[in-house]
Amino acid sequence: MKDRAKAIWRRNVKRWLIGAGLEASALATGAGLMKAARGSGVIFTLHHVRPEAPSIIGPNRHLEVTPEFLDLAIRQLKKLGYDFVRLSDVPARLKTPSGKPFAAFTLDDGYRNNAEHALPVFARHGVPFTVFIAQGLAEHRQPLWWEIIGRLLREQDRVTFDFGQGLETVDLKTPVQQLDTFFRFASYVWAREETAAVADLCALAERYGIDPLAMTRELLMGPEELKDFAAHPLVSLGAHTVTHRKLCRLTAEEATREMRQSADWLADLTGTRPTAIAYPYGSRDAVGPREFQTARDLGFVIGLTTQPGMLTEGDLSRPTALPRVSLNGYYQKPRYVTALASGIPFALKR
Repeated sequence: MKDRAKAIWRRNVKRWLIGAGLEASALATGAGLMKAARGSGVIFTLHHVRPEAPSIIGPNRHLEVTPEFLDLAIRQLKKLGYDFVRLSDVPARLKTPSGKPFAAFTLDDGYRNNAEHALPVFARHGVPFTVFIAQGLAEHRQPLWWEIIGRLLREQDRVTFDFGQGLETVDLKTPVQQLDTFFRFASYVWAREETAAVADLCALAERYGIDPLAMTRELLMGPEELKDFAAHPLVSLGAHTVTHRKLCRLTAEEATREMRQSADWLADLTGTRPTAIAYPYGSRDAVGPREFQTARDLGFVIGLTTQPGMLTEGDLSRPTALPRVSLNGYYQKPRYVTALASGIPFALKR
């Protein structure tokens, strides 16, 4: 219990420090400091774009931004002089800088709200964007474990589960208890073989009346929806593997198959083979040099992580290992967009 209390405290301090860092970076940008940190451009990443939902618990809130904030973010970037480019144009912009910074927008997983709420905002501003699709999710046969657990924790006052030390019942009456339990479930997934661990979480959800695949059907666009979506002139689709597992934890053969099949499926669905892939989770423990090289071998021109950073000419040497900057639901203020676009938070972190 004492260790978990310390972990909660550390997470709260980290969030406060991030907010403080963004505030400081916004002030530094306004003062004209550290201009070189901006680099040539930035790739932003999002997940959900939908109206505010107070019931979304903390661990999933970073995946949520409102349509209003997305609109504000685009307007703020326009004020800062950014060009908005297609993801496929990023290498050319890095190779031949125009003198103006550029921004490319990406969204992961293919949530239905990307069409319902994000597309109208992007269309209003004429901003192109890329959505990364995992075949298993789009075919509604793969569970979204983080969404399932988020719903379970919202709906129940307590749950009983074996985290590895025998059955225990945990209370979920307060946000702190919900956060703590969410991270315990996440740790459970990463400490075990991912497919088996997620199956355990799905079985738990079913005991509490939640149908995991019904949630996938509810939240994610299916194949026919994606075909219509991809027909829009501002929309591009990219590969996101088949089962949305951490590629680093798979064998080389499994990882290659996941990446290749994802692209094959989208090519068959839309008639256009994707030239970009976003690695599931995208963190350092999820993807690495093996996957970056595999992506190149499979013909992908661009590969995206979730490791934060700005783009520079040096990224031309590692086009399948590019950083992205998250537009985070915890920090939905225009000055935070200014701070992120400045690159200062990432320069200070190095």
